[in-house]
Amino acid sequence: MSAIAWGHREGGSVLHRLPARTKLIITVAFAAVVVATPREWFAAFGVYAVIVVTGLVIARVRPRVIARRMTIELPFVVFALLLPFIALGPRIRVGPVELAVEGIWGAWGLLAKATLAVGAATVLIATTEPRRMIQALSELRLPHVLVSIMGFMIRYLDLIVDESRRMKIARESRGFRARGPGSWAIIAHAAGAVIIRSHARGERVHLAMLSRGGSG
Repeated sequence: MSAIAWGHREGGSVLHRLPARTKLIITVAFAAVVVATPREWFAAFGVYAVIVVTGLVIARVRPRVIARRMTIELPFVVFALLLPFIALGPRIRVGPVELAVEGIWGAWGLLAKATLAVGAATVLIATTEPRRMIQALSELRLPHVLVSIMGFMIRYLDLIVDESRRMKIARESRGFRARGPGSWAIIAHAAGAVIIRSHARGERVHLAMLSRGGSG
């Protein structure tokens, strides 16, 4: 798998030199601490943010890469924006609308914790090669089946990305441009086609493994 598709960036920083198993443990522990931190502890979240930003700087992750990684939390962002409107309890008026106090707190906590966790994961991915990540999972005694599935997922991610790219080029060559909600149906159809093709490819790989004596 290419480093571009994975997100790894070559470098000689102290984060790059750390063992993958150590980085994985630190990232999971950091995310657990962030999630367990009460949302009212603003100073703690400030310290967490400094740690994440420092890691991104040391790893030399470009802002464009960070922005692309952050898109994974878009569902959380949408849900967080709805919380002040749908939550119950005391409400305060902000301009022409009334917002639930508990919903505002919930939105803040969700966005802060999700953003910090994604930032920490971005540092991990940017400083760790895919094969070393799989090796670290194996060393941490994760179930063999899960490690194998993740290994195949990473191995074939390039094919899926390349297939999505070809479909995008085909759409644009026919005059398609993603402009507003009207284009969402076409994009969703294309995403569904990629998922179906990926599943079919997985079935073929599984049958090929079984025909060669595999028992996984």
